[in-house]
Amino acid sequence: MDKLIYMDNAATTPVKKEVLDAMLPYFSEKYGNPSSIYSLGNQSKVAVEEARDKVAKAIGAKPNEIFFTAGGSEADNWAIKGVAYANRKKGNHIITSKVEHHGVLNTCEYLKKQGFKVTYLDVDEYGIIDLEQLKKSITEKTILISIMYANNEIGTIQPIKEIGEIAKEKGIYFHTDAVQAVGHLIIDVDELNIDMLSMAAHKFYGPKGIGALYIRQGVKIDPLISGGGQERNRRAGTENVPGIVGMGKAIELAYRDIDEKNEKLISLRERLIKGIFDNIDHVRLNGHPTKRLPGNVNISFEFIEGESLLLSLDMEGIAASSGSACTSGTLDPSHVLLAIGLPHEIAHGSLRLSLGEFNTEEEVDYVVEKLVDIVARLRAMSPLYEEFKEEK
Repeated sequence: MDKLIYMDNAATTPVKKEVLDAMLPYFSEKYGNPSSIYSLGNQSKVAVEEARDKVAKAIGAKPNEIFFTAGGSEADNWAIKGVAYANRKKGNHIITSKVEHHGVLNTCEYLKKQGFKVTYLDVDEYGIIDLEQLKKSITEKTILISIMYANNEIGTIQPIKEIGEIAKEKGIYFHTDAVQAVGHLIIDVDELNIDMLSMAAHKFYGPKGIGALYIRQGVKIDPLISGGGQERNRRAGTENVPGIVGMGKAIELAYRDIDEKNEKLISLRERLIKGIFDNIDHVRLNGHPTKRLPGNVNISFEFIEGESLLLSLDMEGIAASSGSACTSGTLDPSHVLLAIGLPHEIAHGSLRLSLGEFNTEEEVDYVVEKLVDIVARLRAMSPLYEEFKEEK
């Protein structure tokens, strides 16, 4: 197989042709500033509002509850810092989990330096929080619960509806980082009692550099970026019109025939997992066996380093990841894998294969075939594997 096999769709996805076609006129033909009062600007304003309608419809929100951002990290920062500062007189306590994306974890660490208190919930072996621990962690000072919808590394889906019910019952705002979930799972913010939700277009075949924060009407939240009066005075900065148009088109396409697409993805996912487990020993599936994103496979291979595995796969034309793309430059083991109880040496030998709409059974079989050879070769050079065999 001489083409690139892309299995890192959790890091980013390619922009679909229909999305690119929708965006192109807004770079050079319909380039007006949406805040302008002449026709050229009004064309952009109309396009932005049409995209806002599409994003709102996808998650069961109202259009005036959608605010465009530069991506998922900005949305996470805004939700957490905005609620924290706006509700400081009410309380200074935030609850999150140990397996959040660094967009949430580092924001909480920043707020700790500003005098806020943060509780980091444990997770079980599958990466799911304990609802009883959540209830016990709530104090009269708690103003925000921020728990991710689905984990970016191991794909585990949290009990969002139950978390939303607990938050609503206690009168606490509930934010979820849904960057990995939007476009891939059916979401209704009212049914799930979600007050704020972060998303990023490039995770569902839209462009990079554009995202959104859903803010339920009535939530008390400060702006993150001050300046002009864009986004109804809540997020300053000239709108990224081509990006916004692309996001609207991408989310519309993502939810078209979503059940059929997920059925195919789950079939590929299970074929990949079975192929690995049938042909390679000493492996471990990370994340929940069923409550996981349709395209997520995260496997630990004992006795080898994940980085060597990734480089070897790359030489075979296979793009994959050892975990979050945002932390791929660090040599530290994944905080998510450590939180679910993996020892350092096994966490270091983990591989994330995230499938997308364009992957095929032929590609899955090819990846399994190459993994068998690569793992055998790397283990043959591993002193740890030699020690293990001698002890048997």
